[in-house]
Amino acid sequence: MDGVDLLEGLLRIPSPSGGEVKVASFLADRMAEMGFRVRRDEVGNAVGVLGDPEARRTILLLGHMDTVPGWIPVRREGGQLYGRGAVDAKGPLAAFVVAAARAAPRLEGIRVVVVGAVEEEARSRGAHHLARTMEPPDHVIIGEPSGWQGITLGYKGTLSVVYRLVRPAGHSAGERPAPAEEAVAFWNRLAAHAAAFNPEGTRRFNQLTPTLQAIRTFGDGLEEGVEMRIGLRLPPGIDVPALQRQIRTWCDGAELAFPYSEPPFLAGKNTPLVRALLGAIRAEGGRPRFKLKTGTSDMNVVGPAWGCPIVAYGPGDSALDHTPDEHIEIEAFRRGVNVLVQALETLAGRLTTVPLQGDFRLTPSPHPL
Repeated sequence: MDGVDLLEGLLRIPSPSGGEVKVASFLADRMAEMGFRVRRDEVGNAVGVLGDPEARRTILLLGHMDTVPGWIPVRREGGQLYGRGAVDAKGPLAAFVVAAARAAPRLEGIRVVVVGAVEEEARSRGAHHLARTMEPPDHVIIGEPSGWQGITLGYKGTLSVVYRLVRPAGHSAGERPAPAEEAVAFWNRLAAHAAAFNPEGTRRFNQLTPTLQAIRTFGDGLEEGVEMRIGLRLPPGIDVPALQRQIRTWCDGAELAFPYSEPPFLAGKNTPLVRALLGAIRAEGGRPRFKLKTGTSDMNVVGPAWGCPIVAYGPGDSALDHTPDEHIEIEAFRRGVNVLVQALETLAGRLTTVPLQGDFRLTPSPHPL
């Protein structure tokens, strides 16, 4: 199956987080047709394996099948393929499948595992399952849009905060602040703390960045209350427990919860995996560059758990993530496949790696994912 046809088939099956069953079945069937040994694991991840089952070395290509909500009509137009997930991240996942199948005949002594994970856009349920149950691979590529010439080495962490305050109802002319006013005061303290944490000139990847995601008030005439949801993007090196203790000092009787968090993660750049991708991008006529992302990915989960060489790579412009105009350049998709094929062959020893060359700076991407 042509890679673009595979991607279009994936795009035609809606798969918001938690609703991946149909797309997983489609992916598993297509991988089986291409020679993969396929299974679905306990949480619904679609797992395809190529190569010697007893091989000592494993390369894991970890993509995800789920998308954010919102249907985009699937169409090809002017060399572009439109659809929800074209960039984030069915495009990189389809590239993984096709590249692994193309490279497989030349990967002696290597086992390649391609995973379409579930719920990356929620709380990375699929990746957490792999981190608990899978032996650490030798190399991992996370399927996220970096552009076919880009290599992503790091993601910020995340911390969710839920603030809830309920008080006996009072007259609006009274002296006591309403719960909504207290919530605003809490938010302002948090925003001021983040501003003080981030000295002028600090690059965004190293900033503590809060986002007010939702706020609602409620009441029944006897009680009145407010609930607020905040997301914090965490820079490397931050003391998360200390941050949580500080935040609790501002709640003034409100209930405070931290329902989800992932640590920031920054991978090393002087590894055989990085060198293989650098050489492959150059061989395809590209100018490689490193990226840092201000969002999160499954790298935040499996990177600390496995401690092996890891990057995120995939065709697609991350500026289009989660947008109503999400689409991928078909030529860029095909170039990304070519890069992955050559990188896999290099890691298998079929091609020669090249030294790390040039002044590669870790520059934050302007786009979060």
